[in-house]
Parts: sequence; C-alpha cells; structure tokens
Amino acid sequence: MKTVKDWVKDLVRPEVMALSAYHVPETGRLLKLDAMENPWALPDALRAQWLQVLESVQINRYPNPAAPTVKAGLRKMMGLSSQYELLLGNGSDELIQLVAMALAKPGASVLSVEPSFVMYKMIAQFLGLQYHGVALTEDFALDRETLLAAIKTHQPALVFLAQPNNPTGNLFDATIVEEIIAVTPGLVVVDEAYLAFTDSDALPLLDRHPNVLIMRTLSKVGLAGLRLGILAGAPEWIREIDKLRLPYNINVLTQASAAFLLDHYDTFREQTARLRAARTDLIQALRVLPLERVWPSEANFVLVRAPAGEARAVFEALKKSGVLIKCLDGAHPLLKDCLRITVGTPQENQQMLAALEKSLID
Repeated sequence: MKTVKDWVKDLVRPEVMALSAYHVPETGRLLKLDAMENPWALPDALRAQWLQVLESVQINRYPNPAAPTVKAGLRKMMGLSSQYELLLGNGSDELIQLVAMALAKPGASVLSVEPSFVMYKMIAQFLGLQYHGVALTEDFALDRETLLAAIKTHQPALVFLAQPNNPTGNLFDATIVEEIIAVTPGLVVVDEAYLAFTDSDALPLLDRHPNVLIMRTLSKVGLAGLRLGILAGAPEWIREIDKLRLPYNINVLTQASAAFLLDHYDTFREQTARLRAARTDLIQALRVLPLERVWPSEANFVLVRAPAGEARAVFEALKKSGVLIKCLDGAHPLLKDCLRITVGTPQENQQMLAALEKSLID
C-alpha cells in the first residue's frame, strides 16, 4: 500500500520537491531589525480615525474586485498619468507571480541580477521557468558586459531589476538600466520597493520604453501588515496580467485601510524622512565599529561585512542579546560574511549598536 510520502513523491512536480520553502523566523520578544519594516506605528489620533473607518467595514461582503478607491488614492500619491493603469496584488510577491505566469510560454526564461530579491528566482522555479542569474560586481554594481551578453544569449521573456536593490541597498547606474531595457527582447519589471528611501524614481521609464512595468509596495513605508503591492504600466500589459489575478485578492480591511491612509500619506512621508536621517546616523556609527565593511544605502537597511568567518557568530550573539537582524552569509558568494540591518528608531539603533559592539569585542 502506498504511503502519503509515496503519493507526494509520485504527484508533486520534481522542481517543487527540490525547493526549500521561504523561511520567516519566529521573533518572539526580539527587537526585530531583519525585515525592513517601518518601526513607527500610526500616531494615536490617526489610529483612532482609522479604527472608526474599520468599524463600518462589512466583512460579511466580498470586497470590490477592482479596488477603485485605493487605485484613486495611489494615482494621486504617485502622480501617475491617466494613460497608465494599476494592478494591485497581495504584496509584491503576488505581482511577481502574476507577471511570470503571463509570460510563461514553453521555453521562456527569467533573468535577474544576483544577489537580489530571492522571490524572482523562487517564483520562476515554482512555475517551471528557466532562471538565469547574473552576478553583480564586487561592489554590487551592474556588470554591464556580462549582463548584455546574458540577455543576448538567453533572450529572456522577463527581466527583474530592483531599484534600490535588496539586499545590497544600492541604486544601479540609470544609463545601464536603460541600455538593458533597450536590448531586452522581453518585459522588464523595475522593482521600486524601497522608493521612499531614495531620490530615484523610475516612473518616467514608462514614457520611454513600451516593455517596462514599474512595481512598488506600501509595505516598507509602514503598511507591511496590509500586504498591498502595486504594478503600474501600459493598459495593454495590465489588462493581460489582470486576467490571471484571482478575484477579491485585496480584502475589504486592506482596501478600507489603504484608501483612508493614502489620504494621510504625509504621515508616512514624515516617518520615512526620519528613517533616512536615522540611516545616516546608523551608517556613521557602524563605520566606527571593527567591521570589515559598511556599504552606503539608498534603502531602509544597511549591509555590513563582519570580520572573516564571524558573521554567523555575530548574528547569534545579537539574537541572544535580544536583537534579530538578517544573516546573509552563505546566501550568495558576494555576500560572504555579510549581515543586513534594518534601520529602526534611534533608540532601537542604539540598542542594536551596543549589542553589535559587544559581539565584535567578545
């Protein structure tokens, strides 16, 4: 008689069996500086108004599948031209999956740089697409010649580029980005998840290139719990990708919350400005410590390199001290001995710095 294990082995796709699930660690009471979240909650007065809005939400009814009020608020906040359309997802992850599904013709491939956001590769593998990763330089810049050669060789149907990049925190050269777009035979998705922490803005690329979509999120500015991803581009692209979106993917509580909070977006602009200032102070403080390297950042996190062979020990020491950061050692050869630290409040940053200094000295 076949066991459950036998049934699973016989029926589940081999490429799925070979994957590891995306791991999210339990945090308990740890100071959480591992997931690029905004550390500040809503101000009390705004929170009270938001809760009043939620009181009127009819959770016994399905949400509006088009989320028109949310889209209107996003258009105003983004300054998006009426010639472009929006598609909303349950976080950026769903949008990455929908775009990849739409382009998953037999033999199609996905290309991105590495290290970058791991879901580009994982979702391509979920869908049975060929994935090609092109390594960045040692300074995490685009390797222009290698990238252009890879595009010519693999003819990708889909290219993902994060601006700024995660987990490195840097912006890629805008001239090279446009060159990549120009030579790519497929669609290029520019992922601006960390837009709030940089002066860069890729939205004008839509005016110059018909094979570009812009992806953003509200997660990093302070609404991570809502899970709202944003895809902007020409109606022809959005219309086809939208056919794959499951109905009611943006729930009523998220729609009501986002519509209300987008009307008060100045609060998040103020908070992200404070985070940018805290990032500057944090980088200065980190550069005083005995770390091998501290990279500049255009995001709400900072990448550092621990002394050779000590990244895991430093990570564990911080955890014992009540601070959770991200250990990237082993994730990619370019990330050897690297740790990623989310920018917190000034008080949280000081707590982390004290624990980090102790771990490096002990």
